[in-house]
Amino acid sequence: MSERDFATDWAQGELERAVRERHAVRQFTSQPVTADVRDALEREVAACNAAGNLHMRLVWDDPQAFDSAMAHYGKFSGVSNYLLVAGAPADDLDERGGYWGERVVLLAQHLGLDSCWVALTFKRRHVRALLQNGDRMVLVVALGHGSNAGHPHKSKSPVEVTPNTADAPAWFRRGVEWALLAPTANNQQHFRIELEQPAGSAPRVTATSTGGPYSKVDLGIAKLHFELGAGRDSFSWA
Repeated sequence: MSERDFATDWAQGELERAVRERHAVRQFTSQPVTADVRDALEREVAACNAAGNLHMRLVWDDPQAFDSAMAHYGKFSGVSNYLLVAGAPADDLDERGGYWGERVVLLAQHLGLDSCWVALTFKRRHVRALLQNGDRMVLVVALGHGSNAGHPHKSKSPVEVTPNTADAPAWFRRGVEWALLAPTANNQQHFRIELEQPAGSAPRVTATSTGGPYSKVDLGIAKLHFELGAGRDSFSWA
């Protein structure tokens, strides 16, 4: 996947399929991730780190991170691979981590892997030891071959996250639809998306968090989904 335009690197229908078929999966099999898939994901992580000023890293064959009472309480099993989302402390780190981390998640889905964003139910001390000096961990994403494909999450209706539904252009409605397919903490979907169409200017879109745990990460994920659904050339962020 290129650094400049993620969406144009996908064949028709593949991106939408990845967005719609990605569901949270917590139980994984022992099937190894092939070298080709690992290499493709490593390249995407490198591109996302460069574009997003992040220090994400893929950790392979490390079952210790999810070998804990908390992980079992969270119904995780068989997790031995994960994406560590991290970077230098900054006010927008969580949002950037969500945005660029979700790019890796969607590529993993496209390549046949399952995933789950994880906030608490892993050995945080164990994972923090992998951070670069001075970095802050945002979240991790469990990766691998799932025991099942997961299930669609309960979603809000478009009118619950945006006032611009009745007269909005088709690209905006599609963007909102894809944003509502984005993973969020506890399926809270605490974000708002609004459209401005000033006379003589290109449409502008505002996406804001309405608060809640990990809502800044969720906002970054939702913004990526909106962009992919709407088409990045259809608007600019306000």
